[in-house]
Amino acid sequence: MAHPDESRDVRLFPLRAVLFPGGLLSLKVFEARYLELIMECAQSGEPFGAVAWIPSVSSNEVRDTTHGRFEAVGTLAQVLSAESSPSRMLVVRCRGLERFRIESTQQRVDGLWTAGARMLAQDESRAPSPALIGTVKALATAISKLAGQASPRIARPYLFDDAGWVANRWCELLPIPQTAKQRLMELPDPMVRLQLVNDFLRQQGVLAPGRPGP
Repeated sequence: MAHPDESRDVRLFPLRAVLFPGGLLSLKVFEARYLELIMECAQSGEPFGAVAWIPSVSSNEVRDTTHGRFEAVGTLAQVLSAESSPSRMLVVRCRGLERFRIESTQQRVDGLWTAGARMLAQDESRAPSPALIGTVKALATAISKLAGQASPRIARPYLFDDAGWVANRWCELLPIPQTAKQRLMELPDPMVRLQLVNDFLRQQGVLAPGRPGP
């Protein structure tokens, strides 16, 4: 586990998504530079940096990093499994670890980006306030409905008594833009993150307005 403010070199994997700490990430990898990255991480146990990529021009290729930029904050990703598919792609399953802030980037000859990164503090474990218990219960209901899926979207253990964990899981499930998820992931206060999720759920009618729970 990295320490807050620790500086380290991180190899980057650009995404059109946002990985939250404790979240699950599925990837289909076929480019040589990323195949090598994933296999090295799977064998060594070292994480890589999962970072949202913002293209400056329209592109159908997620990892076309010719024109665009990385978001400033990403999440270390630990490879849980990597299996070859019939289409010769590597199907990868990862879990989000700590967040980091990019301080510098460099692209290698093979096209892989690396970053000088500073590790950010993990969310302090705090119980959701009584006013947010409805949001916690609604998440438990959503997870129960997802339980029958072949590939789980939310990893155990379920930490319903942890405001940051609850907020992160809701951020993964909600149909909000990538930029909004990025800003939520960057927030240093997990209670603020959960309050924003709570407000959104009430605006969408998932929770009854003005009441502490469904």
